[in-house]
Amino acid sequence: MTSPFRKKIKEALADKNLQDALDLNAERRLTAIKAAYASLPQDLQSVRKQAHEVREKVIENLGDYLEQFISNAQDNGIIVHKAESANQAVEKILDIVRRRNARVIAKSKSMVSEEIHINTALDEAGMKVVETDLGEFIIQLNRQPPSHIITPAVHLTRQEVGEIFERELNVPFTEDISELTAIARKELRRTFLEADVGISGVNFGVVEDGALCIVTNEGNGRMVTTLPETHIAVMGIERLVPTMADLACMLYLLPRSATGQKLTVYTTIIRKPRQAGDNDGPGECHLILVDNGRSKVRNSALRESLYCIRCGACLNACPVFQEIGGHAYVGVDGGPTTYPGPIGSVVSPGLFGLKQFGQLARASSLCGACRDACPVDIDLPKLLLRVRAGMGSPGDYDLGEISVGRASANAPPGIRLGIKIFSWMASSPGRFGIGQRFAKTAGRVFYPSSGWVSLPRFTGWGYSRDFPRPAEPFREQYLKKRAASIPLREPKPSGERESAEALPPREQPPLRQGSELPVQRFERELTALGGSVIRCDSKNIGKNILAVLELNKSSWIQAWDRDKFPDGLLEELNNSGIRVQTEPDPDIKVGLTAASAGIAETGTLAISRGLGCPQTASLLPEIHIAVLNQGDIYESLTDVLNLAELRESSYVTLISGPSRTADIQMTLTIGVHGPAKVIVICFN
Repeated sequence: MTSPFRKKIKEALADKNLQDALDLNAERRLTAIKAAYASLPQDLQSVRKQAHEVREKVIENLGDYLEQFISNAQDNGIIVHKAESANQAVEKILDIVRRRNARVIAKSKSMVSEEIHINTALDEAGMKVVETDLGEFIIQLNRQPPSHIITPAVHLTRQEVGEIFERELNVPFTEDISELTAIARKELRRTFLEADVGISGVNFGVVEDGALCIVTNEGNGRMVTTLPETHIAVMGIERLVPTMADLACMLYLLPRSATGQKLTVYTTIIRKPRQAGDNDGPGECHLILVDNGRSKVRNSALRESLYCIRCGACLNACPVFQEIGGHAYVGVDGGPTTYPGPIGSVVSPGLFGLKQFGQLARASSLCGACRDACPVDIDLPKLLLRVRAGMGSPGDYDLGEISVGRASANAPPGIRLGIKIFSWMASSPGRFGIGQRFAKTAGRVFYPSSGWVSLPRFTGWGYSRDFPRPAEPFREQYLKKRAASIPLREPKPSGERESAEALPPREQPPLRQGSELPVQRFERELTALGGSVIRCDSKNIGKNILAVLELNKSSWIQAWDRDKFPDGLLEELNNSGIRVQTEPDPDIKVGLTAASAGIAETGTLAISRGLGCPQTASLLPEIHIAVLNQGDIYESLTDVLNLAELRESSYVTLISGPSRTADIQMTLTIGVHGPAKVIVICFN
């Protein structure tokens, strides 16, 4: 009888649309990631090592860090709830939602919320919960789980999305991606404005000041943490970093590894709920800290899997995932797992049990591409072997250290027999040599052009997995070289290195723009992201803003209070016939804010919340105009994260260009939930 896992694999391999979508996703993601890594301020391997050490330190001392983090978050006014299980987490969320009498819940993408199945629980309780990430919104309408950690609807074509919208939203069919995105924007804007509660995930919790960091591209993450009266953040207990410097390290890697960006469009740092005088933000902020098996994994042979920062890079690099996609990763009962791909094949058995998900580790070629792609250098092949060996969490059937005799514990009977035969052959040089010659001969007989070995179909080899061509025995290689009078290369004496001519050429890093001023680099980076920079002196700020408003046919703006801008600026706009107000309005087309700082290396603005500084001005309108002093442009992300003004703010957003998405057939679309235009008036 075919297992559900095997059945899903066969269905995936036969689905041409899925194959095309997965190929497109991998190709574009890997190309973008390679280019983004080249822009790191230091060597990639050094940053990976640093990130690995940070995550290792956190998991090693998780109890102490959690205690500090909870204390600091509570001091900030965040209400913290600890949930040992998925059921406890769901009950705590339902309790909060019921006390608020909430009927509409706007939800930002969160893998932990998928893990605990909160949507099902809210639906069953009679509440309307709406996924607001475009990809999640599509698959929610289609009643499917995510297919990818980063790109949930990667398996769907534009035609299929058009059909889903026509069926579920009662709109005319279209397969134009910009029109589909506009339909979703219009539909979800109503949800944002009506929602009583917003639910989000958390990418990182910062121990030293109890802050929550959320990264998004579309603007929906900012919407659900700004507009509803209550914000509920759901976070796995392992997602901590000790300091802001450590957060900067993670933010250098996460966006590059996930989407090939130097920084996501919106990086939001939340320290407190709405404070006295704040124009917007939730009055209550709840944090649900979810264990759900993580403590168990921490005390097992799979503890390194907790280093994961959920970037999805290993999925994009994995040759198996590229063929079968996320929906093929199912348990023995046919139920899907929240976490697919290489990391999912370790996390799922660790969190939810080897008996149910241990088979997933066999959907791997152990080629090592996942480890090469991992930004925090998790040794995924090692962990996959441990799962195959039956080494799960205490309470499953942990078999201790891997050994030849136990390496097949989590394998079906046929594979266990094969491993025993292989072990018997490999333990004798003579038997191993005979086996090599036989396999080599079989390869020539059946597939002389490619060298693959043909094995019976029931083994799976040759159908869904390729059997590698066996290596030629060393003795035969030696004799061939000797017969051909090719001298074998002698080892170099100790301390002697190969000449430069003997080594392959090394790829050179891109040239640094050493003579470039921070403002010049800021302008170059923001322009590359689709933003605009207008440089002027302080006397001409108003003139340039008026020119932008005239070009965009707008005479009504939402703006921050006058004391946030150079003297007389808002009066000048008023005197020129521009209607200026602080309160948001859905019909306002332009928002005007100041910026606390700019980041040259990424073309990023830092916007903080405070008295007279509504976040909605940089979020709801189609066009965001920001006024930035050239003297407030800093070279690096680390410099800005440590600014005293931002460290004291209750809510900070780093904005890198217009809002964007590529959730439909990997096609970049500008202007989703946030502004489609970002214009910076940079003055000196």
